[in-house]
Amino acid sequence: MPPSPSSPAAAAVILAAGKGTRMHSATPKVLQRILEEPLLRYVYDALDGLCGDMMFTVVGHGAEALAEAFPARQSGFVLQAEQLGTGHALQCAWPAVQKAEAPYLLVVNGDTPLVRPDVLAELLAEAAAKDADLAFLTLTLEEPGAFGRVLRDKGEVTAIVEAKDFDPARYGPDPREINAGIYCLRRAAVEPLLPLLECANKSGEYYITDLIGLAVERKLTVLGLNMGNDPDLLGINTPAELSQAEEGMRGRIVSAHQKAGVLIRAARSVRIGPDVRIAPGAEITGPCELYGSTRLEQGSRVDSHCRLEDTAVGSGARLRSFCHAEKADIGPLCTVGPYARLRPGAILEEGAHIGNFVEMKKARLGKGAKAGHLSYLGDADIGAGANIGAGTITCNYDGKAKHQTTIGKEAFIGSNTALIAPVSVGDRAIVGAGSAISKNVPEDHLGIARAPQREIPRKR
Repeated sequence: MPPSPSSPAAAAVILAAGKGTRMHSATPKVLQRILEEPLLRYVYDALDGLCGDMMFTVVGHGAEALAEAFPARQSGFVLQAEQLGTGHALQCAWPAVQKAEAPYLLVVNGDTPLVRPDVLAELLAEAAAKDADLAFLTLTLEEPGAFGRVLRDKGEVTAIVEAKDFDPARYGPDPREINAGIYCLRRAAVEPLLPLLECANKSGEYYITDLIGLAVERKLTVLGLNMGNDPDLLGINTPAELSQAEEGMRGRIVSAHQKAGVLIRAARSVRIGPDVRIAPGAEITGPCELYGSTRLEQGSRVDSHCRLEDTAVGSGARLRSFCHAEKADIGPLCTVGPYARLRPGAILEEGAHIGNFVEMKKARLGKGAKAGHLSYLGDADIGAGANIGAGTITCNYDGKAKHQTTIGKEAFIGSNTALIAPVSVGDRAIVGAGSAISKNVPEDHLGIARAPQREIPRKR
């Protein structure tokens, strides 16, 4: 969501240097996946419309993995060599922030994938409207747990105290209002406060939250914008929280497609990635999964228990249950499955059909061609109207290299045939069932390669 014309320009700092030890994974926390996309990707999406290229990501643990996952974002990476807390991360990013010359700075944790652009825009607009030097989002939770507590006096924010440092004897009853970890800072006002951060706490770290107390002491304007108990603003720290966030994002995406005119049956068991595009009038039945740059055209149909990744499905095409497709192109009016597998490079032209237990890889099935069942078609070009019998295999690998099989238009390949590549079968040619074809079959010819049948008496 782009900022309103009255919104001030803002840069952003994304905190993505932590290990995420409670995830019990070697993968950096911000690279944990929701609907097959890293958490950090969703935070970028939320900030892109507000900050554009004035976005800086503080990296540390797993920095190389983050660079590999987001090569186009590397120019905005800032290294936090030692993870000494959120305040230290902001200090590391500040030289880059200064060069951006934006009057406001949004600070967002990289583990908040459900944060919405409209919420960030609201925080920025409220900070500007109320001339706040430091604004942040808060939540009120029944069980505030390990989140920093927000302290107020007559409604005005006085400080944020980290949970492990919160002592009821000193601060009074638990307010249950917590810091969501999303800030809007007026750069000129906060800049003098950064060198004043100290690590005199139980963790020995520098906290961004201490900026609130410093700002209050200096009579700066501090705004705590309470968002109720909105779960979308909570960060992810555990596998359970990751699963909950994924379910939230899944429901959000599915609902958007339904509102746009996609028929989704058993919607609670359908998982759709953020880059999937589905035309109104397409039909999906859960459980199924659609990821990557998958595209479904109008009138296409995906039955239950299918998984598609980076796959195009043309208008009027149907995938029957239990099909898997990756980097495949399924043309209009094609039928696939059930139990078919399309590997990268599989192309089905208009009206082509593959049935149960057929696997394709780097193969083209021409217009109206058929492979009904129990076949492997790899590194193959199959002409229009050809028929591939059950049990056909293109033997494309000789132990050292892959080789091509070419089958002409309207050719007929009998059942249980092995086509030993490189080999070609001409237009309208027929290959007898049970053949092992290692030489080219000319067009309009019959090719047979099998031993003659013999009947031998049994010994008793």
